[in-house]
Order: sequence, then structure tokens, then C-alpha cells
Amino acid sequence: MSTLRYRRILLKLGGEALASEKGFGIDPDQADNVAGKIRQLRDLGAEIAIVIGAGNLWRGTDGLAHGMERATADHMGMLATVMNALALADALLRAGVEPRVQTAIEMRAVAEPYIRGRAIRHMEKGRTVLLGAGTGNPYFTTDTAAALRAMEINAEVLIKATKVDGVYDKDPKVYPDARRFEHLTYIEALNMRVGVMDSTALTLCMDNDLPIVVLDLWQPGSLELAALGQPVGTLISP
Repeated sequence: MSTLRYRRILLKLGGEALASEKGFGIDPDQADNVAGKIRQLRDLGAEIAIVIGAGNLWRGTDGLAHGMERATADHMGMLATVMNALALADALLRAGVEPRVQTAIEMRAVAEPYIRGRAIRHMEKGRTVLLGAGTGNPYFTTDTAAALRAMEINAEVLIKATKVDGVYDKDPKVYPDARRFEHLTYIEALNMRVGVMDSTALTLCMDNDLPIVVLDLWQPGSLELAALGQPVGTLISP
């Protein structure tokens, strides 16, 4: 078995990873596809915690555009992340991966409350932990929740799995001459205002020297390559 560069991983997924072709809702087939990729990563011996967004179910900006209170919109988004976590946990279980869902907002009928030590213990026992409801506070994105949880569980890397194979100097879908970066420092990423991750999350990772790998979830073997420390996507580090 190849030697892992990063054994304990915080995997950040967008809610769109579970969406149908139209980009909305939860598609069970997509959930199965994602679960299969996580299974492959787990089979390398990685310990995995997952934070998933809610863009496939709810976008707070839509509520804000209609005059909704920011806190209300954000709490709705937190609840939507729990729905995604439960759907992915179910797919993981069917893929042969033992999941545990923990939430920052207590809802004991459907998930464990987030407790740092318990999350770490689950991973040590080979379980994959899905961390729902963001940080439990409004005004913080799921990217920031991922960075925060990564610090708390002593993750060695934060993998941001997207639809794009790294960070570009401009939108590669619009500009054919867009240039992809293999490596950026935290300061470079902050100065570029890269759209792949918000500045609060980037700053938190910078302050704690946590490397970030931005990659294409759907590129075959991308998660395994990142865990092995092989060149894939864009590495953001000191």
C-alpha cells in the first residue's frame, strides 16, 4: 500500500456534489457516486471527516434578495446541510463505509451532537464522520466550518473538492486562456480573492499552517492522489 502523505483528512464538498443534472435536489445516484469515491479514499487507510454545503437545496442569497433576515437564511442553510449529510451517510453505509453524522445544532433524534473528542474517536475506529449544520452560527460559511473543524480534529489537510481542477487566474469556462496554478501561498490566494474559498476560511488555515488542496472531485483518482501528496489540483500552503 502506498504511504499516505495526509492520514487525517477534512473533506469539504459542495452540496452540488449530490445534485441532479439540473443542479438542484438530492440525486441518490450522485450520492452513491460520491460515496464510492470516499470509499476508495478510506480504503487507502485515511481517516475522514466531511463537511458538506447546501447549495443544492437552499441558497441564502435568494432569501436575502427578498428581504429575509440573514440569520434566518443562514439557519435554513445549516438545516439543509444536515439533510445532505444524512443522504450521504446513507449512501456511505450502502457502500460499506460506517458513517456517523454529528451536527453543530442539536437534533438528537437524527444525529449526534458535535463533540470534538467523539468525532476523533470515531475516525480512529475507522468511521467516517459527517459534520452538519456548519459552525452552528449565522454569518459563517461551510468553508469556514470546514477550516474550523479541521483544526479541532487535528486534520493534516483540508481538501476542497469542486467541479474545477484547481484555482485559475480567471474563470476557465469563460476564458480559454485561463491559467491554472499548481501552488499558491495563503497570501497570494487571499490577494487574488479566489472564489473557491472565502477569506475567513483561508485566513484560519493560514494562521494554523493547514494546507488546502483544491481539486476536481470527478477527476478519477483525484482524492487518492491528494492524500498521497501527489500533484493534483492546486495546493495552497505556506
